[in-house]
Amino acid sequence: MTEQDTSLPIGGWLPLPEGTTVQHMVNELRFHMTRHQSMRMRLVHGEDGRPRQSVSATGEITLEVYDAGAADPAAVAEEVTQRYMDAPFDYANEWPIRMAVVRRDGVATHVVCILCHLVTDAAGGLAMVADLANMDPVTGEATVPVTATQPLDLARWQQTPAGQRRHASSLRYWEEQLRGVPSYRFAEPAQKHSPRHWEGQLVSPALLLATEALAKRLGVSASNLTLAAYAMMLVRLRGVDPIVIRPVVSNRFWPGLADIVSPVNEAGLCVIPVEGAGFEEMAMRASRIAMRAFKAAYYHPEPMDELFATIARDRGEQLDIDCFMNDRRVATFPDGAAPTAERLRLAPRGEFRWTTKQDKPFGRLFLHIDDAPDAVSLTVRADTDYVDPAIMRAIVEGIEEILVGAAVDLQEGDVPAVPATV
Repeated sequence: MTEQDTSLPIGGWLPLPEGTTVQHMVNELRFHMTRHQSMRMRLVHGEDGRPRQSVSATGEITLEVYDAGAADPAAVAEEVTQRYMDAPFDYANEWPIRMAVVRRDGVATHVVCILCHLVTDAAGGLAMVADLANMDPVTGEATVPVTATQPLDLARWQQTPAGQRRHASSLRYWEEQLRGVPSYRFAEPAQKHSPRHWEGQLVSPALLLATEALAKRLGVSASNLTLAAYAMMLVRLRGVDPIVIRPVVSNRFWPGLADIVSPVNEAGLCVIPVEGAGFEEMAMRASRIAMRAFKAAYYHPEPMDELFATIARDRGEQLDIDCFMNDRRVATFPDGAAPTAERLRLAPRGEFRWTTKQDKPFGRLFLHIDDAPDAVSLTVRADTDYVDPAIMRAIVEGIEEILVGAAVDLQEGDVPAVPATV
C-alpha cells in the first residue's frame, strides 16, 4: 500500500430493497462494528516505528446520508463511492469502514460501503455479508454468538508453539527454495515508457471452455492449470528454467480460518521446472508444487524479510522474484461432459487491450485472473522499465494459446479422464 500509494480499498454501492430505511442501515453498520473486531482495528506505531494492530472495545462511527435531490440517486452513489475509494485511509485514526446511504425524497435508495484492505479482503467481505443472516432485522441485535475466528484469537494462536511451528516450517521451505533458484531478469526494454506502469486485459470465452475441458479431463484445478501455462510462458520469454511464481494464497483452508473476516492471504512461492514437459505433465507438476507452496504460505512477514536479506547477502545479489499470480475466480463449472474439440475451436478468442497507464506502481509483474460473463479475464500489470509491454501482452495471449491448444488436443485424442483428486 505504501509503495503503490493506495489503500487498495474494496467494496462499492448497491440499490437498497424497497422499504429499507436509514435506521435499518444504522443497525447494519452498528452490527458490523460490534460483531467483527476487524472493523474496529487501527494501526499504532511504537518507538521503533513498527506498526501493530490495535482493536478497540468501544467507539463511535458516522453513517453519512446524502440527499440526491433532482439528481439520479445511482449517480450520487457512484460519486460517493469514487470519493471514498480515492481518499487514502488514515490507518491510525480512522475506522476501516466507510458507509453512506443515498436518499431521494426522503426514501433510502442506495448504500455505499468501502472497506480498507488492511482489515478484510473479498472472502472476508463475503463472510460479513453472510453473517448478516444472524442480525435481527428489527433491533439490529445479534441472534447467535459469533463463531468465526477474531483477530485477537488469531494473534494469540500465532504465539503458541503450534503457531510458531507453522511459521518455522514455512521459513524452512522458503530458504530451501530460494537458495537454489537461478538468477534471471527479463531483457531490458528497448525504450522507456511514460507513464511507466501499464495494465492490459484479455477477456476470453475460449479460455473458460478450455479450462473447463482440461479440469474435467485431467482432474486439475483451474488455478493450477493457469499456473502451469503461466510458468511455460515465463520460461519461454525469460529463457531461464526453473521459473519462480508467487501465487496469492487465501490461507482459508487452515482450520478455523474459513469464515474469518480479516485478510489472512499471503504470497506463496512456487519454483517450477518446465524443460521437456508437455502440458499434461506440467499441469500435474504445477499441482504438486502448488500444494507444497500453499502449505508454506502462512508466515510472519518480518522474519521473512530478514530471510530475504540474508539470502541476498549470501548470494551477492537481490533475487528478482517479484512475479505474482492472483486467481480470484469463484465460479464453478457446470455439470456434464467437457466441451468438445469442435466447440473449443469455434469459441471466440480474447481481444487484448491496454486498460491503464499510470505513474503509480503496480509491482514488477502481476497476473490477476477473474471471472467474466461466459469468459475468463486475464489482467497483467507490470513495471515497463523491467517488463516490456510486448512481453506483457505475449504472456496473457500465450496462456490462452497454451490452454486452448492443450484442451483441443486432449479432446481430439480421446484420453481417458483422470479422477479429480487435486
